[in-house]
Amino acid sequence: MSEKKLQMQTREDASEVPEQTYEGQVYVPHVDIYETDEAITVVADMPGVDSKDLTIDLRENTLSLLGKSSWSSPTPPDLVAEFDVGSFARRFTLSNTIDQAKIDANLKNGVLTLTLPKVEAHKPRQIEVKAS
Repeated sequence: MSEKKLQMQTREDASEVPEQTYEGQVYVPHVDIYETDEAITVVADMPGVDSKDLTIDLRENTLSLLGKSSWSSPTPPDLVAEFDVGSFARRFTLSNTIDQAKIDANLKNGVLTLTLPKVEAHKPRQIEVKAS
């Protein structure tokens, strides 16, 4: 029988962002993430969230999204109700390739689009070859 050795690892510094709790139902929005040479684009589904009920927070390389759904039907449905009100919460850790001062956010019809532009040093470029 072979023995497995336990490998000791050093403890990394804990995150400075405290864990948060939310009141009521909380959903994790589904996202699509696209990358180009210029930017990373995050598209998040947050149905029923209005721009006044959306908070986007950036602290110590952590981008937090928090939206509250305020949609409600004026009368209860007769058969099926699949949409419920609640909050949407999601966090992303950003690398140093993102120009944090230029992040752009747009919310339209419950779809949040975040554009995270890359810093110039991390954008691909062509190197000109000089003949000597």
